[in-house]
Amino acid sequence: MRIDIISVQPGLLESPFSHSILKRAQTKGLLEVYVHNLRDYSTQKQKQVDDYQFGGGAGMVMMIEPVVRAIETLQETVKYDEIIYLTPDGKTLNQQIANQLSLKGNLLLLCGHYKGIDERIRTHFVTKEISIGDYVLSGGELAAAVLVDTIGRLIPGVLNDETSALLDSFQDNLLAPPVYTRPEEFRGWRVPDVLLSGDHKKIDNWRHDQAVERTKERRPDLL
Repeated sequence: MRIDIISVQPGLLESPFSHSILKRAQTKGLLEVYVHNLRDYSTQKQKQVDDYQFGGGAGMVMMIEPVVRAIETLQETVKYDEIIYLTPDGKTLNQQIANQLSLKGNLLLLCGHYKGIDERIRTHFVTKEISIGDYVLSGGELAAAVLVDTIGRLIPGVLNDETSALLDSFQDNLLAPPVYTRPEEFRGWRVPDVLLSGDHKKIDNWRHDQAVERTKERRPDLL
């Protein structure tokens, strides 16, 4: 999979893709992530990429010319399955969206900034709009990092145990059950006996029941 990201602040994305699982995915050749500085596509002397909004009002707007130039330049060599705009008023990211996007070949992410992008970009170029929650960030870079992480870990071969992703919270509209590791007892707090029984059917049933109870308690809307 290849993911290109257009950003006004590319430096914000250096660390998330240089460590842990995402780094491993790139090292294995399973994921390619390229971050493009939007200012490189500006024709303004000062590399300006924003301007005042028509009609007045507080806040600047990302200009249409550099964004379109960046998109079309990248499209000359890559055919994108989706051009995704990270925006607070997009569809809220969930596990089902991540699953769907992980099956794509090439994605282009556009990070919003200031008051957002010229609406004509959304109308004529963007194919999907995604939000990571009902709040506002100073830019779409962190949202892009979250999206890439949720997608990247689902690519076959990225995780050492591929079945791990299938047991994550939300994969079956349930939260994940409690998990334990050694020692079996700590300060008198014991691991549930069923997990030590070796009876995989009982363990699976216990985990399912625990997942249902935890979901009822914490996220009944999922049920």
